[in-house]
Amino acid sequence: MLRNPVRVRIIPVMERVQSRIFRLPLITAVLVTFLLETVVGTADYYAPYQYVFTIFYLIPILFSEWYINAWFAVFISILSTGVAIYGDFEAGAKYSVPLTIWLIGVRLGFYFLVIWLIARLKILQEELEAKVLERTAALTTEMTKRKELEREILAVSEREQHRIGHELHDSLCQHLTGTALAGQVLARKISAVSPPEADAMKNIVKLTEEGIEMARSIARGLFPVEFDDAGLMSALEELAGKTTDLHGIDCRFECKKAVYINNPEIAGHLYRIAQEAVRNAVTHSHAGRILILFNETENGTRLVVRDNGTGIDNSTATHKGMGLKIMEYRSSMIGATFDIQSDGTGTSIACVLNQLSQQKQS
Repeated sequence: MLRNPVRVRIIPVMERVQSRIFRLPLITAVLVTFLLETVVGTADYYAPYQYVFTIFYLIPILFSEWYINAWFAVFISILSTGVAIYGDFEAGAKYSVPLTIWLIGVRLGFYFLVIWLIARLKILQEELEAKVLERTAALTTEMTKRKELEREILAVSEREQHRIGHELHDSLCQHLTGTALAGQVLARKISAVSPPEADAMKNIVKLTEEGIEMARSIARGLFPVEFDDAGLMSALEELAGKTTDLHGIDCRFECKKAVYINNPEIAGHLYRIAQEAVRNAVTHSHAGRILILFNETENGTRLVVRDNGTGIDNSTATHKGMGLKIMEYRSSMIGATFDIQSDGTGTSIACVLNQLSQQKQS
């Protein structure tokens, strides 16, 4: 039969917890038990026999049960019973033999019952702690697997986008370029014979060239960051320029000092965060001005997308949309902090990656 790996991992953890909470060094526990027994016995010896110390003898008995074991507690309970009866006789008690036997039996029965209850309590507590530890380990394992699966899904998605971007750039764009060249040749050949058809052919060549530019633009969107240290700065600057051209919005990129990201995965996540933030500003905030800030601070690499739009309404802020969740998740994937500040004057989305997280990712 296969061993449960979670339970195997739990056993040493449970033993450490038990040794820390339930156990003392054996010699120390024995000495403390006898010290408690001596204190209670001495008090019982000097007190009148009318004062009953049965409850107080539970102190050394329970201590020995909890920190040593049940058998030693049984021994202490027998010792306590003997000390108590002896103290009563020394204090002047006149018990008959049957009464003495009855007192011994009642005391031992009471002590044994308490020992059994405490032993059951320890077992139940240990079982509960074991179940909690096992459930915690299982939950941790499940969360780790889910995190790894999410990371792998995101990585597969990025790889697929890169592949499609390469295919568009290397295959489709090349094919369309060849088609445009063939159309230009054909237009020159028929220009002398039929100028109207030649003009139509030139128009087809123009549309083909526009299709090439569109395909290249899509390819850059799917695979925007080149695999070099300065690639992210170039991609963010190009994102700002494209946003201005396409939407007529004043979108600027500011990077006062060069920031180099030598990890393509981190660069890709940061670009996607900026891309999604810009898209939200254009689509939802109705912003007229967008600023993309990228710089190094004492806290780490900082990417900020700020707009002057209407801000994020309360319902969106409370129930985050898919875009905000994706940005937040991408930040967590690279160990960065993610923050959104929004009011009636605009929205600011910040992602800060400290140096330690960047080194770990590298």
